[in-house]
Amino acid sequence: MERRFLFCKEPMSRLQPYTTIAQELLHDNRYWRYKHDRYILPDGKKESDYFYADSHGSTIIIPILEDNRLIMVKQYRYLNQKSSLEFPGGGLTSGLKPEENAHKELLEETGMIAEQLINIGSFNPCNGITNELCSVYIAKQMTFIGHNADETEDIEIVNVSIDECYTLIRTGEIWDGMTLASWTLFQTEQSKDFSP
Repeated sequence: MERRFLFCKEPMSRLQPYTTIAQELLHDNRYWRYKHDRYILPDGKKESDYFYADSHGSTIIIPILEDNRLIMVKQYRYLNQKSSLEFPGGGLTSGLKPEENAHKELLEETGMIAEQLINIGSFNPCNGITNELCSVYIAKQMTFIGHNADETEDIEIVNVSIDECYTLIRTGEIWDGMTLASWTLFQTEQSKDFSP
C-alpha cells in the first residue's frame, strides 16, 4: 500500500474508508457484541476479515477530594493475572448515556455521589480491536453514601496525591491504558489554567 507523510498543517488526509461487505454476530452480551466483518480495501481489489468488539462505550471518572487527592481503585485483572490501580469506570450497557454511567460507576466503585461532573474528553482505548469510545469525567463536590459494588468486582479504594500519581506511573504501578489515557486528558485540562 502507498505510504504518505502528513504534517500538522496539512488540512485533510487523502485516506479513503474501507467498504464493509458482510457482517456476522459471533456473541452478544450487555456491554458489547463480538463481530466478524468482511471488507474491501479502498483499491477495490483486496478483501479481508476483521474481528472486533462492537461497544456501547465506557466511562472513566477522576474523582477529586477536597484536599486535592484523587480516588483510585485497585482490582484484579483476569487477562493480565495481576492487580491494577485505576480510576473508577466501566462499560455502558445499552440505553445508558455516558454521564449516567459515570454517576453509576462512581457510586458502585467508590460509594460516592458527585454534585459536579465535568466531561474533559474521550478516546478509543484500543482502536485495533474495538470501536469503543470512552468518555472521561472529573468528579467534584462528592459525598460518601455507601458502596453499591458490582457482584463481579472486588475493589480496594486508594487515595493518592497528584505527585504520587506521577510516581506510580513512572514505576509502572499504574499500567492500565485507560487510566493512562484519562490521566493525559486530565493533565491537558489542568494545563488550561496556565495557558497564555
